[in-house]
Amino acid sequence: MKTQSINTANANREWVVVDAAGQPVGRLASRIAAILRGKHKPTFTPNADTGDFVVVINSDKVSLSGKKWQDKMYRSHSGYFGGLKEISAELLHEKDPTAIISIAVQGMIPRGPLGRKIFTKLKVYAGTEHPHGAQNPRNIDTSKI
Repeated sequence: MKTQSINTANANREWVVVDAAGQPVGRLASRIAAILRGKHKPTFTPNADTGDFVVVINSDKVSLSGKKWQDKMYRSHSGYFGGLKEISAELLHEKDPTAIISIAVQGMIPRGPLGRKIFTKLKVYAGTEHPHGAQNPRNIDTSKI
């Protein structure tokens, strides 16, 4: 038997829909990152983009445990002195409900050109509607991944 090396060109990709309502952000993000990379498939190849496209709906209904809505801070720096910007999870959620999931998933995929390519397959929406119906996505339960 020969071992087949799957590359990006011959990867079998699907579209999946994940409902984020009531799910903890960290657990949800780790499961989404595994699907984006393709770790749930027997044809997983670490150096190729073999994962599925993921559509996340109801990102405005995610949950954080404890006092994380007030205490968790998202930080960015402009590179200049005094350029640190901080925003709490609660304010970021009000400003952009999709950002919390996007930031969490982005932190769980590899850095570099492959990670940036993988991240483009993530589509996050605040409500239940999404424009990807033509791709016939299948609903999955992330608790079973």
